[in-house]
Amino acid sequence: MERRTRAATKKATAAAPALREQTPPKKAAPVPSPAKTVRRIPTPVEFYLISYNTISAFFWAAVLLRVVMILPLLGPENVAGGTSDFARWVQTGALLEIVHSLLGIVRSPIVTTVIQVSSRILLTWGVTWLFPRSGARHLAFSTMLISWSVTEIIRYSYYASTLKGSIPKWLTWLRYNTFFVLYPSGVTSELLVIYASLGEAKKFSVAYYYALIVIMFSYIPGFYTMFTHVLKQRRRAMRKPKSED
Repeated sequence: MERRTRAATKKATAAAPALREQTPPKKAAPVPSPAKTVRRIPTPVEFYLISYNTISAFFWAAVLLRVVMILPLLGPENVAGGTSDFARWVQTGALLEIVHSLLGIVRSPIVTTVIQVSSRILLTWGVTWLFPRSGARHLAFSTMLISWSVTEIIRYSYYASTLKGSIPKWLTWLRYNTFFVLYPSGVTSELLVIYASLGEAKKFSVAYYYALIVIMFSYIPGFYTMFTHVLKQRRRAMRKPKSED
């Protein structure tokens, strides 16, 4: 009898682990999944502006790359030969920004847009294209393109990021701080390029020669208008993070 009892106990003990293994484990409480971020599909106008700004940033990066490659290898007098035509058409594409402002699809003021774009069109078509043997061979032509390129790479990248709804902090900092150096260097370079071209301009047309001199003096109020405009933009942009904290 005792043997049967012991045998039965052993069988029960041996069977217990098997029974535990067959019991399904308790399921852990479900962890709530984080809320999914729904990205808004850009409108056709936003898609166009994102494409325009992205392509423009890419083209200006190509201009910058050409300048920094040619300048140390061949000297400033040969930079125009490898960059002038390309940079001229890239800058001509910026005429669309005046159209954007007129149509109201961007918030850029029409006055400041016209000042900036028209002054560069003058430099690319009315100075360096007309007088390639003077202003275009000056060192200021290289520094002008470098200032323009870096400015536009930052600006167009910032606009594209804004339209996408995600702006890196470092890009915001570059957008509203590098102009302290890039804008004066760009304006100074532009004036030097025009000044270096006055000799050729006088041979081309005395009226055009004096027109360029008048334009050089117009840079004084133009610089003030553009610089103070960017300063106002900077103050607004730098206040935003503080108000959000």
